[in-house]
Amino acid sequence: MTDGKDAPRATENRSTTPSSDTFRQYISSSWAERPARVTSERPVAARAAERRNRLSALYPGVRLVLPAGPAKQRSNDTDYPYRAHSAFAHLTGWGADTVPGSVLVLDPAGDGHSATLYFREGAGRDSDEFYANPEIGEFWTGPRPSLAEVAVDLGLATAGLAALDETLTADALIVREAHRALTDALDSARLLAGAAEIDTVRDDELARDLSELRLVKDAFEIEEMRRAVAATQQGFNDVIADLPQIVAHARGERLVEGTFNRRARADGNTVGYDTIAASGAHACILHWTRNDGPVVPGDLILIDAGVELESYYTADITRTLPVSGTFTDVQRRVYEAVREAADAAFAIVKPGIRFTEVHAAAMTVIAAKTAEWGLLPVSAEESLAPDAGYHRRYMVHGTSHHLGLDVHDCGQARREFYADGLVEAGMVFTIEPGLYFQPDDLTVPEEYRGIGVRIEDDILVTTDGAENLSAGIPRTADEVEEWMRGR
Repeated sequence: MTDGKDAPRATENRSTTPSSDTFRQYISSSWAERPARVTSERPVAARAAERRNRLSALYPGVRLVLPAGPAKQRSNDTDYPYRAHSAFAHLTGWGADTVPGSVLVLDPAGDGHSATLYFREGAGRDSDEFYANPEIGEFWTGPRPSLAEVAVDLGLATAGLAALDETLTADALIVREAHRALTDALDSARLLAGAAEIDTVRDDELARDLSELRLVKDAFEIEEMRRAVAATQQGFNDVIADLPQIVAHARGERLVEGTFNRRARADGNTVGYDTIAASGAHACILHWTRNDGPVVPGDLILIDAGVELESYYTADITRTLPVSGTFTDVQRRVYEAVREAADAAFAIVKPGIRFTEVHAAAMTVIAAKTAEWGLLPVSAEESLAPDAGYHRRYMVHGTSHHLGLDVHDCGQARREFYADGLVEAGMVFTIEPGLYFQPDDLTVPEEYRGIGVRIEDDILVTTDGAENLSAGIPRTADEVEEWMRGR
C-alpha cells in the first residue's frame, strides 16, 4: 500500500512507451557514474533536530507519525504543485526539496526518540520504472535523492517507504490532515487492536502541540523571514514598474498577479498564498483572488502578496497604491487613518503584552476616525464597548496573525497561547488594519463608497520591543506617492 511502486494514474490507453527486450537492455546500459550530490548537512538540520527534541519531550514513550503528505490531484493525471505539510517541514528542514509522500517517524528510544525519514527513492536504471512510470520515473520527474544523500543532507536516519507499514501501530499518533491514506491505515490498526471507535483526541493534541512549537521562531527562521520580506519588496517594485502595461490591459489585476508571481518564482519557491490584486471596489472584498478586473487610474489598488522561500517561510505584505500615482483627498484621509491605526498597534508591541492588545490598539484608532467622520451613530467610546462595535462594520477582520511556514501560522494552537497568549521575543506576526467602504453602503457618504485600504507589515518581537521587518517598503501616503513617481 505505501511503497508507491504502482502508478495508479498511468495512462496505458495512450502509452507509446517502447517495451521490446532490445529497448529495455539498451536503455539500461551505458550510463555514467554520478558523483554524490550532497556532501554536507544543510544549516537548518541542527535546528530541526532541536525542534524534534522539544516535541519528543512532550510525548515520552509514544510513536509519532508525521507525514509530508502525497501529491494532490488537480485533474485526471495532473497534480497541483507539491508542498509538504508545514509540521513535517518544521521538523525536517527539507522544504521544497521534499519527496512527495515522505513520512517522518519518531520512535521511542531511551529517554527520548529516534527519528527516521521514510521516502521512495528514484527508480533505478535496472527497472522499467525509471523511464515508464510518470509519477516517479527519472525521465519524467528528474532524479530523486538517495537514502544516503538525504541522511547526510538532513542529519537523519532514512529508510525506504516500503518499510513504513510496520510503524503504523495502534499506539502511534499521527498528523491526521497530512495524509488521508496513512491516517485511515492507522485508524484500522486501532480498530483491529480492539478500539471501540476512532478516538482522535490524542492526534488533535499532537497537531496542537506542533502548532505551538512554532509560535516562537529561532534564529534560522527569523533570517528566512527577513529574506522572504526582501523578495516580496522586489515583487512590489516589479508591479509598480509594470503599471503602464497593467493599466492598459482589460484584466490588469491578472497582470499584477503575474508580475508578482514571476518574482516569487525567481527569488523564492512560489507565492505563500494566492495573491490579492484588488483594484477599485474589489479592495472591499477581503479575500479577492479572482483578479480579473481592470486597474483604472483614479482608483486605489490593494495588493496583498508574499514570497515563499524554498524553506517554505513566507512574507505577508499589503500595500494600497493610487493607480494614478497620487491619492485624492478622501483616499489620503482613509489611507492615513489606517496607517495611524497600524502605527498605534506597532507602538505597544513588546514581550509581556497580550496578543489581543495589538488588535485593541488598532481598533481604538479605527473607532476614533470613523466617529470623527460622522459615520457612527454613537461616539467612539460607545462603539468600543464590548456589546457595540459599530466601527467594525468597516473592518470585520482581525489586526494580526502569526506568520512563518504558513501564512496563518500556528493555526491549531490553543487560544490561551495565541489570541489570549503573552507576546514573546522571537514571535513574528502581522499588523494589518484596514478600512473598507462597500460600494453600496448607505451608512457612508458617496465619496467614501468603493474605497478599500489595508496596510500590512510583518513584525518581529525583540527582547525590548519590536522590529517592523517590512518597514523598508513605503508606508506613508507621501512615501507611497514618491514610490509611484520613481517607477
